[in-house]
Amino acid sequence: MLTQLKKNLLNLKNPQKAEIMRGFFKTGKGQYGEGDIFLGVSVPDQRKIAKKYPNLSIENIQKLLWSKIHEERLTALFILILKYRKADEQEKKEIFDFYLTNTKNINNWDLVDSSAEHILGTYLLEKDKSILYQMAKSENLWERRISIMSTFHFIKNNKFNDALKISKLLLNDDHDLIHKAVGWMLREIGKRNQNEEENFLEKHHKTMPRTMLRYSIEKFDETKRKHYLSK
Repeated sequence: MLTQLKKNLLNLKNPQKAEIMRGFFKTGKGQYGEGDIFLGVSVPDQRKIAKKYPNLSIENIQKLLWSKIHEERLTALFILILKYRKADEQEKKEIFDFYLTNTKNINNWDLVDSSAEHILGTYLLEKDKSILYQMAKSENLWERRISIMSTFHFIKNNKFNDALKISKLLLNDDHDLIHKAVGWMLREIGKRNQNEEENFLEKHHKTMPRTMLRYSIEKFDETKRKHYLSK
């Protein structure tokens, strides 16, 4: 089954698209995606392949997550999400734990953004969320991004407190991928409750990173944007 899945991906490889993706996901020396290998397979095609293998074993999902090929890791995460949605409570806990042991392999922003809310966020909605606060303080860039992106599921359920607290923890982060993620989550809060977002911005807009601020106020009218952009 694993061999066939890999063949399915290889059959769809696109060298021209792979070249574009290597640049888009910053795979050059010293960049955050250094060494990542791309086949050039589209995300919709990866989702289709994942749906063919919902019964792939955790052991084989682990093998995919160890792969240097980006699409193999992303397809593994799509399968893991499918498994999670059909799992009982004990199986969900096992998948949650498995995800946490693999954060080093969930090592680009699309891998994080496609999976964190659907596994960690969903699992933790009504549970203790201290693990996310620990991850927000991690030296690992991807664990920090996982911490804030997991809160997307809370936000979709109109629970904003943890997203705001983790955003505050990440205000002084030095990486633009964190600035963008936090700004995105603040914007999502604002879509549902603009007062909640503005209360946060009134306290922090003068000191938060410019990219974070711009992302967070993207949907505001011009007058409000000017207000927050003027320090």
